[in-house]
Amino acid sequence: MKRIHIILIILIAVAIGAIVSTYGDASTYESFNVAALNPAKEYHVVGMLNRNKEQIYDPKIDANCFTFFMVDNNGTESKVILRSTKPQDFERSEKIVIIGKMQGDHFEASKILLKCPSKYTDNQMKTS
Repeated sequence: MKRIHIILIILIAVAIGAIVSTYGDASTYESFNVAALNPAKEYHVVGMLNRNKEQIYDPKIDANCFTFFMVDNNGTESKVILRSTKPQDFERSEKIVIIGKMQGDHFEASKILLKCPSKYTDNQMKTS
């Protein structure tokens, strides 16, 4: 075999290894209970804001700390600490997806995705 063929085979093997390793490390949608069992692993947790509990965000004290309570799709509630600014229109969100790890009694979120209510309803949409 030529040297170029050996190099190509090695590059293909490395590419396959990289794909397999990223696939195995991909985050999954889970509940707070599963995240608590594996605190070293990052998870996506889907749920709704608990509007009955306090939200804490004071940019004068720490602009990168927002705390709230969320109920996952299984009904489990957890305190969530987001190490970022409070998202705009947070209270209007229908569903919340948080990405992060469970740290003891709370979920430490590194990212947050909001599903806000649609601006348009069937009654308001007009077709030409």
